[in-house]
Amino acid sequence: MGMRPGARIRPRPATKFHRAKSVFRTGSRFLPLSFPAMNESDSRAWLDSPLGAALLEVEQRLLADALCDVFGFELLQIGCWGHGVDLCAGARTQHHCLIAPRASGARAVRADLAALPIATASVEAVLLPHTLEYASQPHELLREVERVLTGEGQVIVCGFNPLGPWGLRHLVSRGRFPPTGERLLSERRLRDWLRLLGLEVEDSRRYLFAPPWNRRFAARSGRWLEMRGPKLAPPLAAAYLVKARKRVRALTPIRPAWHRAPAVVGGIAEPTSRNAA
Repeated sequence: MGMRPGARIRPRPATKFHRAKSVFRTGSRFLPLSFPAMNESDSRAWLDSPLGAALLEVEQRLLADALCDVFGFELLQIGCWGHGVDLCAGARTQHHCLIAPRASGARAVRADLAALPIATASVEAVLLPHTLEYASQPHELLREVERVLTGEGQVIVCGFNPLGPWGLRHLVSRGRFPPTGERLLSERRLRDWLRLLGLEVEDSRRYLFAPPWNRRFAARSGRWLEMRGPKLAPPLAAAYLVKARKRVRALTPIRPAWHRAPAVVGGIAEPTSRNAA
C-alpha cells in the first residue's frame, strides 16, 4: 500500500465474510467470491493503441470538467484505467488514491473489489472508469461504493453504451472489443441501481461519437463530433458519464405539544340571587 500518512482511508474491520475462503463449490463448478482481476496487459496495450489513446484523451477532458466541483479530502478511483490516477487530476480533493487488484504506484492500493479495505463513510468521491463492465458482481461493487461514501459524497461512473456503435462492435466481436469489457450496462439500468441505493443522479453526459473502426481518430474530426454530437445525435453516443450524490436526510426533532386545560371564556360565572338565598 502506497498511501500518504494521515489519509482517512483505513482498513475495514474484519468480519466472518472477509475471512471466508475465496471460492465455494456448487455441484461441479467453482464460483468466485471475489471479482476477477482485469487483464492489465491487454487493457494497457489497447489504451496505448491509436483508438484507445484517443478514447482516453476524450475521457480526460470530460472528467476534468466533471470533477471540477469535487472537493474534500479523498478521491478514490476504483479500477485501473489509463495511467495511475491521471483521470483524477481535475478534482480539487487533497488526495487521490487508486484501488485495484493489481494496482501499482505511489498512490495505489491492492485490494479485492468485493470487500474494499475502506472505512465506512470516509471518502468524499469515488470514480468508476468502466469498472462495472468487468466486475463479476457490479451491483455489489456499487453497494461498497455507497458504504464508503460520506454524506453528500459523489460517485462518477463512465461506461460504454450497449446500443451505440461501440456496443454493437462489442456484440459482434463477442466481448473482445474493448478487451476489458465483459458486459456493457445501459445508462437506464445504472440509474435504477443508483436509485435503489439512495444515490441521486445529478448530471449525465454522452460522449464518444467517433466510429470504433477509425484507428486514426483524427483530432479535428474527433473534437468536432464531441462538440456537435450531444446536440445532433445523442442516441448515437458510444459512452456515457453519470454523476450521482449520496443524499442524507436529516431528521428534525419535534418537541411534544403539551395539552393545556381549556380556558373559560368570560371568566368565572357569578352566583345568582337564587343560589345566594
